[in-house]
Amino acid sequence: MDNTARRTVVVVGHGMVGHRFVEAMRSRDTAGQWQVVVLAEEQLPAYDRVGLSSYVGAWDASALALPGNEYAGDELVELRLGQRAETIDRNARKVTTSGGDVIAYDALVLATGSYAFVPPVPGHDRPECFVYRTLEDLDGIRAAAEAAGPGAVGVVVGGGLLGLEAANALRLMGMTPHVVEFAPRLMPVQVDEGGGAILESLVTQLGLHVHTGVGTSAIEGAEGGAGLRISLSDESTIDASLVVFSAGIRPRDQLAREAGLEVGPRGGVVTDLGMRTSDPAIYAVGEVAAVEGVCYGLVAPGYTTAEIVADRLLGGAGEFPGADLSTKLKLLGVDVASFGDAHATTEGALSVVLHDAAKGTYAKLVVSDDAKTLLGGILVGDASAYAALRPLVGSELPAEPAALISPAGAELGADALPDEAQICSCNNVSKGDVCGAIAEGACDIASVKSCTSAGTSCGGCVPMLKKLLEQSGVEMSKALCEHFGQSREELFHIVATTGIRKFSELIARYGTGMGCDICKPAVASILASTSSDHILDGEQAALQDTNDHFLANLQKNGTYSVVPRMPGGEVTAEQLIEIGQIAKDFGLYVKVTGGQRIDLFGARVEQLPQIWQRLVDVGMESGHAYGKSLRTVKSCVGSTWCRYGQQDSVGMAVLLEKRYRGLRSPHKLKLGVSGCARECAEARGKDVGVIATENGWNLYVGGNGGLTPKHAVLLAGDLDDETLIRYIDRYLMFYIRTADRLQRTAPWQESLAGGIDYVRQVVCEDSLGIAAELEETMVRHVAGYKDEWAAVLEDPAKLSRFVSFVNAPEQADPTITFDDSGERKVPVLLGMPDVPGGGSLRNHGGHRAGRVGHGMPEIPVTSIDGK
Repeated sequence: MDNTARRTVVVVGHGMVGHRFVEAMRSRDTAGQWQVVVLAEEQLPAYDRVGLSSYVGAWDASALALPGNEYAGDELVELRLGQRAETIDRNARKVTTSGGDVIAYDALVLATGSYAFVPPVPGHDRPECFVYRTLEDLDGIRAAAEAAGPGAVGVVVGGGLLGLEAANALRLMGMTPHVVEFAPRLMPVQVDEGGGAILESLVTQLGLHVHTGVGTSAIEGAEGGAGLRISLSDESTIDASLVVFSAGIRPRDQLAREAGLEVGPRGGVVTDLGMRTSDPAIYAVGEVAAVEGVCYGLVAPGYTTAEIVADRLLGGAGEFPGADLSTKLKLLGVDVASFGDAHATTEGALSVVLHDAAKGTYAKLVVSDDAKTLLGGILVGDASAYAALRPLVGSELPAEPAALISPAGAELGADALPDEAQICSCNNVSKGDVCGAIAEGACDIASVKSCTSAGTSCGGCVPMLKKLLEQSGVEMSKALCEHFGQSREELFHIVATTGIRKFSELIARYGTGMGCDICKPAVASILASTSSDHILDGEQAALQDTNDHFLANLQKNGTYSVVPRMPGGEVTAEQLIEIGQIAKDFGLYVKVTGGQRIDLFGARVEQLPQIWQRLVDVGMESGHAYGKSLRTVKSCVGSTWCRYGQQDSVGMAVLLEKRYRGLRSPHKLKLGVSGCARECAEARGKDVGVIATENGWNLYVGGNGGLTPKHAVLLAGDLDDETLIRYIDRYLMFYIRTADRLQRTAPWQESLAGGIDYVRQVVCEDSLGIAAELEETMVRHVAGYKDEWAAVLEDPAKLSRFVSFVNAPEQADPTITFDDSGERKVPVLLGMPDVPGGGSLRNHGGHRAGRVGHGMPEIPVTSIDGK
């Protein structure tokens, strides 16, 4: 398209809704009609404000970054960070920025969002007072909390959704949180009196101090000048170190007001259903927009407004369809959900309530006067029915209302929902949309997400997506492979309970056929995880893949790498000298790995025992770089050497590596221990990450690299050494028991119903009653550990397999060559030449049994692993 004909749209604000608008424009504007200029007041591009609380503990802003928020490589999007819009000249259609730039526009989109309302309480502007809105706000709260010290009191003014999130954040920072709410109950917008009573009871048990039905009268310096004294309307006081205001939000409409745009009586830029303001060239989206006078403070309707403006600018006629104000969240581990007419404001509405104070659950359905149509509901303590109930709002109920919320009542299936029922409110995806995607070939959760965007925001609709897949006839097979109809988890339990120690016995009793390259290594891993037997003992040796078969990593030219273990990255001078001498004697390439190990490349298979004998003699052992097991525990130098270190990270890393060495698992495991929040060991990129705090250790789980990197998430904070190790024991053994074949910890956690919250319940709260069993299993592993290479060197039968050719054990592989003419030694890849003698059988774990020379008859062969 001719650039002179391209129009410019300026977006003021780069929050979640502003980013969604840019995404919508760029995905729909295939002809490149519009140039997009984004003015972002913050120095960071768009991040997940809904997940703001997850920043606490991790303090990693990058983990909240929205995908594609920098628009790298897109010439039609210009992102200007740290520049806010100062003024709008509507007549000239120009915006002046805080940097003095003047930008002409054809269309202007106001996505300025909202600001935290701070009531005019005397003392509200003291430096110890904060709001809970941005990452910068949380950094300020954190600094104040650290200065106050563990156990100090923090007061949150406001007991709504954000107020309870702020209170939880203070709790995670080690403070004692108090919540002051003027209404007679917590979360007054979402829950009623009964739900509020249960919610208050549950959060009080978790350490919150709740003050409802009172206001904040004044904030003054405490006597002696240390801290604050907060006076309440009932004449009581609270002595605290800081105050966080979370008393609601207000639209950020000042820019629009100054430009002369129409605003609502309660704030917000007034728009029509097409999101157009009183100026036809200016639109408003998200929290700043007052759609026909009404502002919506949720992200889902905000996304809808962004999509409408993108449609309008490209010639469409989209209109705001109304908003689903349903909410489902977990606050301090407590489920809370409300949907539809939760407070029964509809004329003639009836309420059906199930209040179980003993279990800490509250459920209410609001129905029409004939009890046939669902109007809304509230769920506290247990919101598992939310995914099925919310889409039924406005529809005829498939059963008696009481039966739908009673534990002994009817389970609501996906078939009860009409096609127009909204499954994903965040992205406005209906049941019909999901079923259409399934009909076109989407056969699992990942592909449904990709096709429809359902489940990609808050994830609350994922259980319903699973039900729709099952209802559509998609068979969610758990079979390990064609030879075993059981899942890996089921096979693990079979092996653990029956005591079976041979693959042949397992497949004879519970499977069919002879097995394959899927089930053999998987069963080998299970057998290794449930005993301390050597992986090359007896029949088990034939199950291993090439790397485990030779206890080394096979490289591209047929050689192997050798990686001795260095717990915590520590190595003695004697060991380091011997490594160097080995590399020199065998002509090996030496590289320091990212996991604080030394890797020796280029060893031939028959050289492996010679190399390992020398390493074992200087006290080194297998680093298990070849196995689906613990690889490394990376560490910084910690408090021993570093002036910032808060705990002995090296000592902890050594302890953990020696405890979990040799632990076989569904996939490789990597751990990291950082001595302070500066995170030099990059612990949050590991399956298990440990980060020192002033009071102990924060434990993170589920971090992975690879094609889809994941940050680990906080499992528990400020743990002492004993509790930390106990939780890691439980976590690793629970993962080993229940994960699928070759499933890393991050996707395993995501696949569990309840995700990290469920993991926390099992590991920290022992909700399944298996904690002692998991710990005992780990104790047995630790007691039974023996270095795999040391055991090989002591066993002539095992040593006999380390030859290049089965029937010519003294012969080296002539196909292995290197090029060392440059600065680095590199392998040269050649075709396999004819081997003198014509019938020698190349030994690579049985995967390539041999090669017959020219002119020689084909001969029957049994490879070294007995296959």
